[in-house]
Amino acid sequence: MGNGNINYCHEENEVRTLIWDRASLKLIDQRKLPFKEEYVVCNTCREVADAISDMVVRGAPAIGVTAGYGVALASLEFNGDGRDKFISYIKDSIKVLSKTRPTAVNLFWALGRMEKVLDCSKNLKLDEIKINLAKEAEKIERQDLNINFKIGENGKKIFDRYKNKIKILTHCNAGALATSGYGTAIGVIRSLDREGKIEKVIVDETRPCLQGARLTSWELYKEKIPFHIITDNMAGYFMSKGEIDTVIVGADRVSLNGDTANKIGTLGLSIMAKYYSIPFYIAAPISTIDTSIESGKYIPIEQRGENEVREVMGTKIIPEYMPVKNPAFDVTPCGNITAIITEKGVIEPPFKENIKKIVTSADNTDKETGADKR
Repeated sequence: MGNGNINYCHEENEVRTLIWDRASLKLIDQRKLPFKEEYVVCNTCREVADAISDMVVRGAPAIGVTAGYGVALASLEFNGDGRDKFISYIKDSIKVLSKTRPTAVNLFWALGRMEKVLDCSKNLKLDEIKINLAKEAEKIERQDLNINFKIGENGKKIFDRYKNKIKILTHCNAGALATSGYGTAIGVIRSLDREGKIEKVIVDETRPCLQGARLTSWELYKEKIPFHIITDNMAGYFMSKGEIDTVIVGADRVSLNGDTANKIGTLGLSIMAKYYSIPFYIAAPISTIDTSIESGKYIPIEQRGENEVREVMGTKIIPEYMPVKNPAFDVTPCGNITAIITEKGVIEPPFKENIKKIVTSADNTDKETGADKR
């Protein structure tokens, strides 16, 4: 189970996905990494929504935290009169943010929390409501950081029985850049590295946007964790050669039965891992589990623009007259998943039964402590 009350803080050399100064939100521009480390400054809710849609920021937990701050910024930019107009303006802003990325459930979870605070504060003065909204967004970020650390610690325990150092394959980016810090799948890797348990991380490039080659490798390089990058179609080769001991990836949405939506290409990895009897782990917070969805077939899959496939880092590789498709995610069936690593513990099959138990336990704990889920 989880590790109790851990208060994890940002380290001095840690990647900072976002910086909130209570007047604006700075987001590291993930489209330009690893060649340029630049921040995009968002002063309005609309700018935050555009940053999410345009993938300045990405990763389910980071999207949720960013959306929370988008609502806080909407409250600051309101310059009208009257509480009713203010509440209507904030609810409209929440609708704008909710339309940015359909697959990542953390987006809707965070917006739900912000709307709940708005509803509970509706009889207060406008300045007090604005303060409450900003505090809730800050709370979401702070909790996310601590949750990621707990995920890392829980994931590390899985590998206590391994006598040798571990070779881990990861896909896309589930690190500090995809969260408020530390990471989910990369959080497990970071925790293992601190124990001297990592031999090497094999990083899938992750087409079409190269989040593995550009982002995960950049984080690992900064952390001095040994790694090498492979193209997506090399994973089977390395599995067949015994070069991969386990696969650990993040998630954008987990259904009640354990089916998991993650970056496109994850499904294929899970099939190969199952063929070669390689453990396949999901690392994600409880808030990524959507118990309202029975199975993965009901998870909405975002279809993104053609240019992400036609171009690589601004260089066109496919002419306009050739048709392309660009689904951003695929769904890995629960039968291909060894376990789901969360901040509340490691969920093993049967997933439906155990997901219900751990989510119910988390809800009851939060009610007893007066805390919000996650």
